[in-house]
Amino acid sequence: MKKDLPYLLVLGMLMLSQPEQASALGGAYQSHDPSTLIKDGSRYWMFTTGNGIYAAYSNNLYQWTSGPKTVFPAGTWPSWINAAVPGFNGTFWAPDCIYMNGKYYIYYSCSTFGSSVSAIGVATSPTLDQHSSAYVWTDLGKVVSSSAAGDINAIDPAIFRNSDGRLYMSYGSWHGGIGIVELDPSTGKVKSGAAVTRIAGGNGADWEAPCIVKNGSYYYLFANRGTCCNGTSSSYYIVVGRSTSITGPYVDKNGTDMRNGGGSLALGASGRYIGPGHLGLLTENGSNFVSMHYYDGNDNGNAKLDIANMGFSGGWPFITRDWIAAGQYRVTNKHSNLVWDAWGCTGASGQGIAQGTWANINCQKWDFVPVGNGYYRINNALGGLSADVINCGTAAGTQMQLYAWLNNNCQKYKVERLADGSHIITPASGTRIVSIAGSSTTAGTRLSLQDYSDCNCQKWLIATPAAREAVNQLQPVLTDERGRSIYPNPVARGKYLNIVPGSPGKYIVTNIYTSDGRLVYTNRQLSANIVQVPVPHTTGIYTIQVVSDERTIMKKLIVE
Repeated sequence: MKKDLPYLLVLGMLMLSQPEQASALGGAYQSHDPSTLIKDGSRYWMFTTGNGIYAAYSNNLYQWTSGPKTVFPAGTWPSWINAAVPGFNGTFWAPDCIYMNGKYYIYYSCSTFGSSVSAIGVATSPTLDQHSSAYVWTDLGKVVSSSAAGDINAIDPAIFRNSDGRLYMSYGSWHGGIGIVELDPSTGKVKSGAAVTRIAGGNGADWEAPCIVKNGSYYYLFANRGTCCNGTSSSYYIVVGRSTSITGPYVDKNGTDMRNGGGSLALGASGRYIGPGHLGLLTENGSNFVSMHYYDGNDNGNAKLDIANMGFSGGWPFITRDWIAAGQYRVTNKHSNLVWDAWGCTGASGQGIAQGTWANINCQKWDFVPVGNGYYRINNALGGLSADVINCGTAAGTQMQLYAWLNNNCQKYKVERLADGSHIITPASGTRIVSIAGSSTTAGTRLSLQDYSDCNCQKWLIATPAAREAVNQLQPVLTDERGRSIYPNPVARGKYLNIVPGSPGKYIVTNIYTSDGRLVYTNRQLSANIVQVPVPHTTGIYTIQVVSDERTIMKKLIVE
């Protein structure tokens, strides 16, 4: 029931103009219906709706570069599509990509606007590197198709690999709602004898773009409601429900089945971010990177990639563009290892902000106050004045100072997480980022705005200021049905560990590794009184790792 307005036909071919206000990400981050972000070697890739399937890559999840090729050469497509989808014009919709069997599998949609005559196909390549001689996509043909108005419309595939190794594809749009079917991981096609199960929507209602993620004992189904593809007039928003079974039923926070109109709001329009849609999740270095598109209200409704943060609270996910919880931090340059410092340490208005050697003093501590959509007011702990771009300048070399809060764009800063856990900081008044010019390692060098260069002198580590740790105590305890603790090891399969994290309101990362170092569980969330972690379902010896801003704790975990 969507998706090929004229500007989408050339989406992958043009670099959209950048407005004179900071926005998420940099470079060629135009996107509509982005795939789940996927890594090949040191690069991250996204695939989007477009002629031939457009691709872009990034080394750090911030700066994006258009791939020189599309998956299928523009204007060409596999011949089986002609019979399956009469009138198909080469614009593939909503791809998704997964790595298995030593290859990358890309699932793609073929349809025409508003029609239920649709198909999902799959192709494979040994690499995503478009400069490699091995980069060749081999089409494997049709996975599913639809024709009748009541069918699960065969578009918007989202691939989910369960912890037990079983593979599933959720898909669908309007018409018959959202369905799920098991795939054969050895072929990438529908498993023999597998049936499609409807898990949301139906009767022509506005449902599409599903995505399933798992956390603890729950599967969470995200889907879009509303309409896409109308720029700033788009009404897309994301809802979520959960189930203890991959095939449902999925219910919202009120217990309403998503097949009967249920779905709790996960993310709607906010400021420039209009019509968020087509969610995917990449977990990398303990962070949950949520990819989706939005229509930029500050740039004529052009569709762009957005990368947000996902956490879990009270058994439900939340999506936020905030990467830093409100609190006090030190901000350390990744290159020089020096910190933001109100140079002179008086806290007076007009005092310059420079890099200095950490001395655990108040003029080196900064209070981050979220002001919406990933932007922060950053106040110095000595006197409370705000980090300010002098005279709201946007030119390269413009320096920073302390100044009274005026609630303007040169005092609001977009903070974005990179794949390695460091951050890019950009004032809302422009597109240049907070840097240390010339990669200086000299204390007293002023912070200034510079063009992005991927230098470590532009990357910032944001951590709690004191030498103590948010996770000051690790007590993995197995709790039985009556709440009684059974620890130390061993622990039983299918139960939970309760981790007492210490200080609440800090981000806690929990990883579980097998004895050979394979990651089998990871989660990042704001800590509460207890962080609950599922025990692996397979007996053996594991390592549980709990990470916060400045400290890592590891313990052996024996599962029987």
